[in-house]
Amino acid sequence: MPELPEVETVCRGLRGVLEGHRLARVELRRKDLRIPFPKGFASALTGRTVRRIDRRAKYILLHLDDGQVAIIHLGMSGRMTITDPAAPLEKHDHVVFTTEAGKQIRFNDPRRFGLMDLTTESGLDDHKLFKHQGPDPLSAAFTPAALSAALKGRKTSIKVALLDQRIVVGIGNIYACEALQRAGISPKRKAGTVAGERAKRLVPAIQETLREAIAAGGSSLRDHVQPSGELGYFQHTWRVYGREGEACRCNRGTVQRIIQGGRSTFFCRQCQS
Repeated sequence: MPELPEVETVCRGLRGVLEGHRLARVELRRKDLRIPFPKGFASALTGRTVRRIDRRAKYILLHLDDGQVAIIHLGMSGRMTITDPAAPLEKHDHVVFTTEAGKQIRFNDPRRFGLMDLTTESGLDDHKLFKHQGPDPLSAAFTPAALSAALKGRKTSIKVALLDQRIVVGIGNIYACEALQRAGISPKRKAGTVAGERAKRLVPAIQETLREAIAAGGSSLRDHVQPSGELGYFQHTWRVYGREGEACRCNRGTVQRIIQGGRSTFFCRQCQS
C-alpha cells in the first residue's frame, strides 16, 4: 500500500498539471471502487478549478474553487499518472480527469481498494475519515512530548502502535521498521516505555526517514509510480526492511524478520533494544 512518502510524491507530481487549472471533464468508468462514488461526483468536479492539492495522512485532497474538497485514497494498488489523452484507456483506468489545458490524469486501480469521496472545506476536520486521526508526523504537532503522551500506558508493541492512525498518521509498515532501526529501538518494546529519551530519538528518526523517502520519490515495490510514470528509489537505501538475513549497517548483527499484527517486521537485535 502506498504510504505517506508515496502519497506526498503523488501530490507533488500532480500540482504542476492540476493546481490552477479547470477540470474540463471527469469521467467515471465504473460505479464504485472500495465504496461507491458519491452521487454526482463527476458533475460536481467538472468545470471546477483546482485551487490547491495537499495531503492528509495517506489521502490526496483536491481543494476546488467552490469550497468542495475531493478526497482520494490510493488503496493497495492505485496510481495517478499523467497520460497522453490519445493513449488507449487501460482496463483498470477507473477515473479520468482532463483539464482545459488538455492534460489528462488517470486513476488506475487493479484491486479497487482505493476510494474517492467529496466533502467541503468546513466539513473536512469532522469527516469520518479524519476526525479520529492523530498528528501528521511531519507537522509541528508531532513532538517527543506529544508522542510520549499518546503512548502512555500502552502495552502493545511500539511497531504496532506506530501503525495506529489514532497515534500518528501515515507512517506505514516500511517506514516504521526503518525509523525504529535509526532510533535504535526494538520493534518489540512496549509502546508505553517509549517516552523521554527514546521518544526524543524516535520522532526525528521518523521525520528523517519520511523526508528522505519523499526526496527519493517514495518506495516502488509492486504498484507505486510517480505521476510522471517514474519509479521511486527509496527501496534501494532501506536499512532493514526486506533485508532478512543480511548484515545490519551496525556491523554487529543480522537483520531478522518477525510477524507483528499480521505484518512483517524487520530489525536488528544488536542495535535495537
